[in-house]
Amino acid sequence: MNDSSIKIRLMKTEDFEAVLGIDEKILKVSRQAYYEMKFEKLFETKDYLPASFVAEAEDGKVVGYIMGELYMGQYGIFQERATLDTIGVDPTYQRKGVGKRLIDEFIQHLKKAGVKKVNALISWNNPQLMLFFGANQFTPSKTINLERSL
Repeated sequence: MNDSSIKIRLMKTEDFEAVLGIDEKILKVSRQAYYEMKFEKLFETKDYLPASFVAEAEDGKVVGYIMGELYMGQYGIFQERATLDTIGVDPTYQRKGVGKRLIDEFIQHLKKAGVKKVNALISWNNPQLMLFFGANQFTPSKTINLERSL
């Protein structure tokens, strides 16, 4: 596979099953309810600018995705911050630049919309994700995410 054989495009509602399938391959568990909620927010709400993409192989098969949100506030005013909350690449296509291509397209799309910062939350004890995001120019923010177990 070469870099030009992968096409990046905006996500469509028809990509649901492919996205869910990739996520299940990676995590070994179904998160159907999560993706139903994400797709509903992305495609049935007018408060968000489309900012989610898929990567397609030459045969049209979806092999990766990136999902984020750019909230459009009152009176159509965009926020200067966006979130990247979900990314996945089919294990067969990992370590081949697909994730980087998805992030690059996502970032360029947000820049055109006037976004100045992108936030992503990852688990501190996931060194692979830390390395991946670091290699894609993400750095620790100046805020701390606090939690309380109940």
